[in-house]
Amino acid sequence: MQLQASLNALRTAIPYIRAYKGRVFVVKLGGQLCEPGIVLDHLVEQLTLLHQLGIKLVVVHGGGPQADALGARLGLRREVFAGRRVTDDATLEVVKMAFAGTVNTNLVAAFRAAGVPALGLSGIDGGLITVAKRPRQTVCDPATGETREIDFGHVGDVVSVRVDVLRHLLAGECVPVICSLAADSAGRIYNVNADTVATRVAIAIEAAKYFLVTTVDGVLRDPDDPRTLIPYLDLAELDALVRSGAVSGGMLPKLAACAEALRGRVPRVHIINGLARDTLLGEVFTNEGCGTLLVAQRNGAKSVPGAEGVTP
Repeated sequence: MQLQASLNALRTAIPYIRAYKGRVFVVKLGGQLCEPGIVLDHLVEQLTLLHQLGIKLVVVHGGGPQADALGARLGLRREVFAGRRVTDDATLEVVKMAFAGTVNTNLVAAFRAAGVPALGLSGIDGGLITVAKRPRQTVCDPATGETREIDFGHVGDVVSVRVDVLRHLLAGECVPVICSLAADSAGRIYNVNADTVATRVAIAIEAAKYFLVTTVDGVLRDPDDPRTLIPYLDLAELDALVRSGAVSGGMLPKLAACAEALRGRVPRVHIINGLARDTLLGEVFTNEGCGTLLVAQRNGAKSVPGAEGVTP
């Protein structure tokens, strides 16, 4: 019985393997998932399987918890508004150490242990990502209604992505692992939101899929109730959800990144829980899926509210 179930699962996966072999997936890992241990090992195991099946991967990672922990040890105060980190001089030094040092190195080492040729990068390497300093902005937090004028400090907005650098690495069967630091044309270093980096990379490289791997099951109507998971959203529904104030904090920039990716012609964006077992594989290889699928526009009556809807 168990053998038959395994064979049936393999048959179910075949159309997806055929559809996505040679295509690019951009996978953004939240910083909490990048701590060495069983969770990271299991995520890398799933990514390794996708790599071995011929899917080209670009991994972008955060590092907020690691930067916060290091900052706390150094006695620095963390300032965040509407889910965005303010980066002063001292905070920039902290994120440089945490993002490009500890987190990136640990993640590449996990791929090395799995036998995958990963290459650790920042947006500075090879001129991969060029940014401009974010100007002072009047920002409203939809969750609280509070509006402030914010100087984000050493925070950059993405101007361009050098896709040729990534394509060269992918052609050599490498997995680029990118941390969210970048520089402007004068070499000044900036902190960049990792969801934004992943989004702009996904758009530039024309990814077939963009995954935000987080520590929640997906988009929830009630953040405290996992039973309120929304399995399927289009742009209009996503905009209405944000305006309603149902999402807040760090989920706001994630959903903004999702919307930007969809408007940039990334066909499918997925938000999944990396703490749960096999969610990445379930989202790729089954119709039911494991998280929230976001598309630009529903194609009439959607019969499958889950991950794929691939036509074999």
